[in-house]
Amino acid sequence: MAAPKTTPPPDQPAPCPVCNGSGEVSRTVQVGRKRRTVGKQTGFCLNCLGSGEAPAD
Repeated sequence: MAAPKTTPPPDQPAPCPVCNGSGEVSRTVQVGRKRRTVGKQTGFCLNCLGSGEAPAD
C-alpha cells in the first residue's frame, strides 16, 4: 500500500504594514477654522483596499 500524499498548507499572505492586517485605519476629525480635533473616524485602508493583505509589488 502506498503512503498517502500530504500537501503542505497554503502560505498565508503577509499582513498590510499600514493597517496591520485589519483592513481599517483611523483618521482624526477636525472642525472649525482653528481645526479643533473632535474625535476619530475609521475607514478602509487605501494601501490594501480593505483586504488586510500586503499588496503585491
